[in-house]
Amino acid sequence: MSAAPARPLAREFISRRDETAVGIPLGDQIGPPWRNEVVVIAVADRGSRAVDEAASPSLDRAVDAYLTFLAAERGLASATIRAYRADLADYSDARGTARDWASGPEPALRYLAARTRRGRRLDPGLAPTSLRRRAAALKGFYRFAFGEGLIGIDVAAHLDLPRMPRLLPETLTAAEAERLLAAPPPDALRDRALLELLYAAGLRVSEALHLDLEDISLDGAFVRVIGKGDRERLVPVGEIAIEAIRAWLAGPRSALVATHHVAPIRGGPLFLGRTGRRLARQQAWAIVKRAAAGAGLTGRVSPHTLRHSFATHLLEGGADLRIVQELLGHASISTTQLYTHVTGERIREVYARAHPRA
Repeated sequence: MSAAPARPLAREFISRRDETAVGIPLGDQIGPPWRNEVVVIAVADRGSRAVDEAASPSLDRAVDAYLTFLAAERGLASATIRAYRADLADYSDARGTARDWASGPEPALRYLAARTRRGRRLDPGLAPTSLRRRAAALKGFYRFAFGEGLIGIDVAAHLDLPRMPRLLPETLTAAEAERLLAAPPPDALRDRALLELLYAAGLRVSEALHLDLEDISLDGAFVRVIGKGDRERLVPVGEIAIEAIRAWLAGPRSALVATHHVAPIRGGPLFLGRTGRRLARQQAWAIVKRAAAGAGLTGRVSPHTLRHSFATHLLEGGADLRIVQELLGHASISTTQLYTHVTGERIREVYARAHPRA
């Protein structure tokens, strides 16, 4: 009985001009459903490792194939794809990388070593979190390139992700959170509504700013949030935050819409700036900084501090860790577990202060 012919596992990729793409298995008919450009990146047998380096595609074309794979087959969010594109573009721009990328692990190792250096006037090096993300992008890219037969050396096996120090998130006490929420003046209804929502629902600032009116149910007291990875979740909102949002919608927001004719009264962004357009991230940061200063809070206070405080206060109140994970939109429970260390530290502090034999 003759063996079936080996199935080629490499793929041909079609790249759309708008930088979105689909992947089509080798052997399928390739017909552009849109007016787009067909780019054949590679055709190779995954089982073969005898790859001629000179026959490898250019680094830019290989990166395009990888980003296509992430979008079409992994379904990663557009923001994630943009981050990978920026990281790999920086790698492509490094000296000698475009020429030698397929030769082995040395170009990637040399690049990461250069990005680690500190104290240089022109290149102070990357922060640990940025370096780890850059290394993860390279490792994923090279794993793809080796798997697709674009290179003959498993470069990814030589790349270790730098260890990250386990930093505890900065949080406010319940009393500090109350002071911050009470800091905006009575007529700053938008600022009060934003602060109350960030703390009541534990939203990332980007999630709060991308909310439209149809995403919030004032009667049902919940918001529909699209988080990282385009994952959707429903988050309950407390009565105080709901009332603050009602006040913002009934007063200043309606006036902004009527004045600027930008957003429909019954639709559009939940939070608007002075020009009637969606509130920008920098403006949200300024609102939090102003409130923190007004509350007399020292140290670094950001919109994410309210998210950290939301999670910590829930756990201190006895909330189940899995519930907190769902509310925060964490894909992994290990991310949420970081907050248990915060509550543990706070318990030890209280014990040390209160127990006569501590």
